[in-house]
Amino acid sequence: MIATHPAHLLLIALLSGALPAMADDLSHGKALFSACSSCHGEQAQGSPALAAPVLAGQQQSYLIRQLGNFKSGLRGSNPGDSAGAQMQAMAATLSDEQAIADLSAYLASLPPPASKPSLSGNAALGSRLYQAKCGACHGGQAEGNLAMHSPRLRQQFDSYLLLQVNHFKQGIRGSAPGDRYGKQMKMMAATVNDQELLDVLAHISNLPQP
Repeated sequence: MIATHPAHLLLIALLSGALPAMADDLSHGKALFSACSSCHGEQAQGSPALAAPVLAGQQQSYLIRQLGNFKSGLRGSNPGDSAGAQMQAMAATLSDEQAIADLSAYLASLPPPASKPSLSGNAALGSRLYQAKCGACHGGQAEGNLAMHSPRLRQQFDSYLLLQVNHFKQGIRGSAPGDRYGKQMKMMAATVNDQELLDVLAHISNLPQP
């Protein structure tokens, strides 16, 4: 029997993908987030004035996908998306997939802040519209759905959600080739008019906030 050198075993493992993935490093993610806090807040609570969304408590997989989309240019390249262009520049500073995973894991670990409605809408009508059009993907309580790759909407600024849905409607977001999930949202955004959208957002803003 021929003995195998440990270095050869390591090479075989690398080539076969048999080595376990690196664990997410929350402390590294926190350090990386320091470059983001001027817009997104010290606790990732976001800023309506800067159109910077709440990131605390968002699903890690969704954050990884969006940061990857900004880094690759899949999101933020439309001339009408000035905030997206800023995010492209920030995402470019993340050195590799592990850095994105660490940052996303840190943000997902933070408790989402309480939110207050800033827009006027009929929450009762919005509840029916939400369940009919949004709930199957985003969850009955807007908590997000990992299986459907749909983000958490609860405790997000209604003004930010309004902006993003309008960006989908206008083709500013969700029109890039290869943006599979963006295209799905672009189609769904077209199914509500302006007042219906305000009603849906009123419903989301009035959901219980654990």
